[in-house]
Amino acid sequence: MSDAVPSGDDRRPRWYGRRHGHRLRKGRQDLVTGLLPKLRIVPPSDGGRLDLFGLFADPVAEIWLEVGFGAGEHLAAQARANPNVGLIGCEPFVNGVASLLARIRDDDLTNIRIFDDDARLLFDALPDAGFNRAFTLFSDPWPKKRHHRRRFISPQTLDSLARVLGDGAELRFASDQMGYVSWALRHVTGHRNFAWPARGPEDWRRRPGDGFETRYESKARAQGARCVYLSFRRRPR
Repeated sequence: MSDAVPSGDDRRPRWYGRRHGHRLRKGRQDLVTGLLPKLRIVPPSDGGRLDLFGLFADPVAEIWLEVGFGAGEHLAAQARANPNVGLIGCEPFVNGVASLLARIRDDDLTNIRIFDDDARLLFDALPDAGFNRAFTLFSDPWPKKRHHRRRFISPQTLDSLARVLGDGAELRFASDQMGYVSWALRHVTGHRNFAWPARGPEDWRRRPGDGFETRYESKARAQGARCVYLSFRRRPR
């Protein structure tokens, strides 16, 4: 996943990552043309808030959010494992969206909806305390100091996440870049609305038992990198 920052006085974030990769094969392009419009989330034009539960044809008990789902491995796996949960995934990279659409088709998943743009553009349309869980996994760490402002974890996005997460909701962050891990830990624990309930090293050295590996995580492990998994809780209002 790539990140963005506000562009001057323009409310639309300036995008720094890629939106397109290699040309899509016909089958994948057909999914983008035919299936995506049925699953795409469109913020209300009047500036109102979305009815999250109303996005899903079948009743769901909870709503989870993944920001920057990459190729959709984790999002699709969570959807398979939790058919009673509605999952909203945000990803502007067209090739990644197409990969997720193929998983949705192949596994006949009905509990995923997609916002194929920068998640920040969706935040204003999300209701207060609407999510029980949120994920930001192996997003672009923007390692150069002058690029740190492009990182997804920031005071501004944490304010937005604090608003849309319900009391006690979980925010999961994972990365193999220790600079970004330190950054995230400092910013999230420094935010008045989040707590880090870890009790020991095993709480951040191991992926949560109900988590699933992403492509970026697999690549990092293959290169011998150490991955860190941070789980935060939204404090009660």
